[in-house]
Amino acid sequence: MSDDITHFTLAAAAKAIAAKDLSSVELTEACLKRIDTHAAKIDSIADIDPDGAMTQARAADDALAKGAATGAMHGVPLAHKDMFYRAGRISGCGSKIRADFVPDETGTVLDRLDGAGALDIARLNMVEFALGVTGHNEVMPTPRNPWNTAHITGGSSSGSGASVAARLVFGAMGSDTGGSIRFPACCNGVTGIKPTCTRVSRFGAMPLSPSLDTLGPLARTVEDATMMFQAIAGHDPRDPTSSRLAVPDYLGGLGTDLKGLRVGVPESYFYDPVEPAVADVVRASLDVLEAAGAKLVGVSIPDSVAVTNPLTSLITATEGASIHQPWLQNRPKDYGNQTRVRMSSGLTTPATRYLQALNLRAPLLAEFTEAVFDKVDVLHCPVMITQIPTIAETDVAANPGFADFITKMGHCTRPINFLGLPSVTVPCGFTPNGLPTAFQVVARPFDEATMLRVGHAYQMETDWHTRAPKL
Repeated sequence: MSDDITHFTLAAAAKAIAAKDLSSVELTEACLKRIDTHAAKIDSIADIDPDGAMTQARAADDALAKGAATGAMHGVPLAHKDMFYRAGRISGCGSKIRADFVPDETGTVLDRLDGAGALDIARLNMVEFALGVTGHNEVMPTPRNPWNTAHITGGSSSGSGASVAARLVFGAMGSDTGGSIRFPACCNGVTGIKPTCTRVSRFGAMPLSPSLDTLGPLARTVEDATMMFQAIAGHDPRDPTSSRLAVPDYLGGLGTDLKGLRVGVPESYFYDPVEPAVADVVRASLDVLEAAGAKLVGVSIPDSVAVTNPLTSLITATEGASIHQPWLQNRPKDYGNQTRVRMSSGLTTPATRYLQALNLRAPLLAEFTEAVFDKVDVLHCPVMITQIPTIAETDVAANPGFADFITKMGHCTRPINFLGLPSVTVPCGFTPNGLPTAFQVVARPFDEATMLRVGHAYQMETDWHTRAPKL
């Protein structure tokens, strides 16, 4: 069968399988063929077991034939960032240190996707221990952007963004501590959901910074990503930090129109350092939302939001160092230089500074909410501040200003992590270098339903999400 079926959306593929117009075996064979043909060009696959994938597909078809389909994504091939634990299978975390680590339990996210009928056919490359925004990995393969392989994929969910964009699989899980779902979504022209902190269980996923880590999907459309998010959201007894709030019908709310919905347009902070080539494309998406019925409202961002970027760095380094301290002391040469240096910086953070940073989260969220969400329903802003740079331009070894670049790159994303807010990244066009860019829609805590409704409405009026790189 033609690999044209690999260009289906996840929703369309699931519908075709459910109607028996397409089998899981046919769909999986097409994905495996496409992976075999194209994966080496973008280096996004950490490991794949074709025989195991086909075994899963045949089991899905057998279950459907017996009237025992297991969920909304029955028989559809997915793959995930190599930090989600599956019992008996290596989870390398993009590292040498855990290259042979085999967990004895399966993480909640994978359990729930299994329960929704999805297949898990591959492990995807990632930034070493998820600590990096560009996608570089000094100890394992660095994925390449399928739109132009000289350019970065964004990190740390680099393989997830590249694999979905290249139509190797229909969706992939990622993690976001400072932008690690949103950067790959933006750089690769796909959709990514960074949930409210604690909305999705983190049991059985590699921790980086437990007070900031969030887990979410990358997929081709808002609808596709919402299907995955619907399956994984909700309380988990194995993760006592996960929220007990009821999970809304996210999918059911996607079709609601935007009439009267207030979209906040930042008058300060978020656009301050953004290159005109990016700002122009992102601002153009506002016209589409306004035409769809939304009311655009200018909002002034509190000056205090500027401190959230460096505070996110401090918390990430400190919590990361607390996890990695034994390896940093006993196996320092097994880390890439960038990861080792950034992790090690957290070893010397005074406890007072760390606790002060944590204690600022509640008052700064209250201030941000009053300034923004008391006036609007969602906030619209950029993800990237520049056009997507090349791998060479952002290589830590060749760029003495790398630390400053990381800080600048996190300008629009890290505040969202620090404040614990949800965000969806939506592709909205291409910059003059021919590569994608995107906007993000940010909502109040646990109001993912509204931001997804906005993103979906935008995609109903545009076709950027349908465009795929030519490999």
